[in-house]
Amino acid sequence: MTETTNEAAAYERQGEAPHFWQGEFVGDEEAGRRLAGLPGAVEAALATVLETETVLAACDALATALRDPAHPVRARLAAHLPAGQDPGVLAELGGLLGRRELTRKLRRELGGATPGRLDRADPRETVYEAWAPVGLVAHIAPGNAATVAPLSIVEGLLAGNVNVLKTSSSDSLFTQHLMAELAALDPGGTLAARVVVLRFPSSRQEWLRLMCAPADAVAVWGGEGAVEGVAAHVPAGCRLVEWGHRISFAYLTAGAWSDAATLDALADDVCLHEQQACSSPQVVYLDTEDEKEVFAFAERFAAVLAARPPAAAVAAPDPAEAAELTTTELVARLEEHLGLTRVFAAPDGSWRVMADTRSPLTASPLHRSVWVKPLPRERLIATLRPMRRYLQTAGLAGSPSDIAELSRTVLAAGVTRVTPVGAMLESYAGEPHDGVYALQRYSRRVAVQADPARFATTACLDDLARPVVLPAPAGPLRGKEDVQAPARELGRADAELYFRSGGSTGAPALSVFSYDDYDTQMHAAARGLLAAGYDPVGDRTANLFYCGGMYGSFISFFSVLERLGGVQLPLSAGPDHRATARAVIDHGADTLFGMPSYLWQLLHAEADALRAYGGLRKVFYGGEHFTEEQRRTLEADFGIEVIRSITYGSTDLGPLGYQCTESSGGVHHLHADLHTLEIVDLAEDRPVTPGETGRLVFTTHARRGQRLGRYLIGDLGREVPGRCPCGRHAPRFELTGRTGDVMRVATYFLNHRRFLTLAGEQGGLRGELQIRLDRTQARERLTVRVERAPGTDPDRLREVFLSGYPELASAVSERLLDLTVEAVDGASLDRSPTSGKLLAVIDTRR
Repeated sequence: MTETTNEAAAYERQGEAPHFWQGEFVGDEEAGRRLAGLPGAVEAALATVLETETVLAACDALATALRDPAHPVRARLAAHLPAGQDPGVLAELGGLLGRRELTRKLRRELGGATPGRLDRADPRETVYEAWAPVGLVAHIAPGNAATVAPLSIVEGLLAGNVNVLKTSSSDSLFTQHLMAELAALDPGGTLAARVVVLRFPSSRQEWLRLMCAPADAVAVWGGEGAVEGVAAHVPAGCRLVEWGHRISFAYLTAGAWSDAATLDALADDVCLHEQQACSSPQVVYLDTEDEKEVFAFAERFAAVLAARPPAAAVAAPDPAEAAELTTTELVARLEEHLGLTRVFAAPDGSWRVMADTRSPLTASPLHRSVWVKPLPRERLIATLRPMRRYLQTAGLAGSPSDIAELSRTVLAAGVTRVTPVGAMLESYAGEPHDGVYALQRYSRRVAVQADPARFATTACLDDLARPVVLPAPAGPLRGKEDVQAPARELGRADAELYFRSGGSTGAPALSVFSYDDYDTQMHAAARGLLAAGYDPVGDRTANLFYCGGMYGSFISFFSVLERLGGVQLPLSAGPDHRATARAVIDHGADTLFGMPSYLWQLLHAEADALRAYGGLRKVFYGGEHFTEEQRRTLEADFGIEVIRSITYGSTDLGPLGYQCTESSGGVHHLHADLHTLEIVDLAEDRPVTPGETGRLVFTTHARRGQRLGRYLIGDLGREVPGRCPCGRHAPRFELTGRTGDVMRVATYFLNHRRFLTLAGEQGGLRGELQIRLDRTQARERLTVRVERAPGTDPDRLREVFLSGYPELASAVSERLLDLTVEAVDGASLDRSPTSGKLLAVIDTRR
């Protein structure tokens, strides 16, 4: 029996198979059989798209469990940690797997939180680019490094790859069980299909060959020998991603090396992890040629190391390491007789500082062993460049101008990372490793060029190819207060941008965003605007949304146009209609953004000038709706050719839906890459029958620091069945009003939208309509206030309402309700003071 077979048999006798293969643990024999069929398994896995959100959601859930000492997942994984491993590594790993850190990594390395979607690189061109997986990434992990292997697989998953990882035969099964826990958090199974973890020694060359042969990239950790051993199995054209051993150093200027705080910080870098990290300093360079200064510094620094407590959790040197420590120190002591060196060491051998008059870089035997050498800054490049393949971190100490100058110099010499002394082992989310971004090494940049005429309104090519599948919503339904209260408690890192709702449907609410959230949402709204027919090349836009008072529409659509590269006049809505119209005409605007109520007022107040101008072609509106009569007026009187919703959204959740060129009225596509939509019964918290009207419930998946799940937004709507003629797979829904527009009056439920439809279709109303509810001594009173225009007949409208709305007629005939219709000036209708939105229903009965 081979060594591997013995180990595998031992694990299986314990009831624990040593290999994790696409969602299940298997024994040695089964793993060997499957390994021979690896190419087919890879092809089957790649046939299903892995959404980035699936990876983020699963990793975030696992991170939450790892940070909770009482969580059963953490307890299960702790049992599989390598012997002597501090369980605190689980919380550390949890900190690295959270949504915040991984999203930041995606943005930094691949430019966005959904890098795999084929979006327009420039919205003005029908060229689509994305980061695509290379295919299969084979990971050769180092032994006894608990976090390296699983984090490498997560990087491969974030890039969308299938991943096969080899752990050392001496490793525990921690990585296998961690990946099993991660895969279990994706009920769809797409994560499991992309993960294989094998445990075998490097001497088993046939398994190594089978693992690398179908790979598109091979990532390997270790020294030159380990890399060479794997490279022999890497096929031509396959990327070899080396994460080899590196050497780091500290560099101190004259003003810094005499500073006690600098020496303490340097000792921190040396003692943390006992120099076992690649970023630990092995050499301390001084900006001098004076040997006496080198020896004097070494003596002072030795005193600092002597005051440090002994190593705690790091294993003692093995025999080979101990021999290297002894040999290095002995040779340095012998060279003292030549005046080349001076050694300062602990009597028990726990640390040593070796001053050397020669500048070339020398590797340290580690375990608190430090070289101190002279190196004037003018000789930095010549001295260090021969070792450029091995350089990693330079810890610098000096004045700000020194740091700036020396940073450029050491980077030119081959260093990939510069930090302050005392922070050499610190890192940040998304930091490049050894001079490269891992996610880019595991990805390909791909592009699709499309016919501009046929794809003018297609912002994302994936919308036409497949539906987006996001994790299913869970938890109770939540209202505005359930969302608002946690938002008020957000930390500074997640609360960077504040918006207040207009308060048109209730008390104004405060919504909080990170800038990353805002950027994601503005890009989504921009894609929706393209779908609705906006042309960033030809359209000239007047942004006429209201501005100020923390109200967000004007700012948001300024940002949308900025991302689209569209021409805009940021005028904002204002009372001086003449000045606004003059600006539109003088600057040749042909597209208007704004609230229907404001645009209606502007167009009619300046009708003569705008008709004479004749340049208006498109209107994109938000917050309210134009009636069919109003649309016909805009088309007939002002020559408007395109009238569409600019977006459907809310202050809390951002853009939720968008219209395409096939959409009309209240029909929208869901922003399915950001949200999940459910429609629940009006009275009970259960799904409606498909096609039935209900309450709209949204779950937002792409928000940092906030969980906005199953949020009752206050709108009513119904599902629109079937695939849209535009070809998009995104679900469609039709807005049918707001829950606040449904009024309980005189024992009946009446709907503002029904009044509006009757007034437009049967009463010829072209303007706006508002309902006011009051109590009198005798009964309730419902007053319908309509915008006065030539031909407006309140009595005729009253008859239309009574004949077309049986419930209303019953309430009036039963003398439970008084019905009045008034024609008023549009300016006298009540509106939200913040947004300018028409208040559809004003209820004073409370």
